[in-house]
Amino acid sequence: MRDRRTMTITGEWGSEQVHEKIPLVPQTIDRSRSLEQLDGHSWPDPPPDTTAMVMNIHELRRRPVGLLEPHELARLIGQDIGLPWLLPLAVEFLRDTAPRQAAGGWYDEDLLYAVVTRRPEAWVDIPASARELRDTVTGLTDLSRYVKRELEAFLSTRPEEV
Repeated sequence: MRDRRTMTITGEWGSEQVHEKIPLVPQTIDRSRSLEQLDGHSWPDPPPDTTAMVMNIHELRRRPVGLLEPHELARLIGQDIGLPWLLPLAVEFLRDTAPRQAAGGWYDEDLLYAVVTRRPEAWVDIPASARELRDTVTGLTDLSRYVKRELEAFLSTRPEEV
């Protein structure tokens, strides 16, 4: 039987496969806390010869989640990092900015792309966020064909009753 208070994440650290149990996201997220504080795991410092992206990811994990900019959310989400906390925040941002897009304004397609291209399993423990995203994106127009294709794929994996 699955423990409903934790979820297991899988990733790679160097050449090693890592499996960690992390607490599920609470209904409200303490935006003053970092991903390291929220998931209870401090990553070791990256090697000095690592890429700029890896250095940036490590730095972003230490920043309070409430201070993350949309492009930073997209970077972390695109790497499947902190999904239980970041997907709800990203959906909230996308929801709040959708009316501007409908009025002819700019919309953050990078963040939308990062969010809708997560595996369906990423949404299992946050169905309210999945519903909110589905409701938000139905009114979007004028998206690039690449984002539209991924958005349609996301919507096809989310039944109406979710």
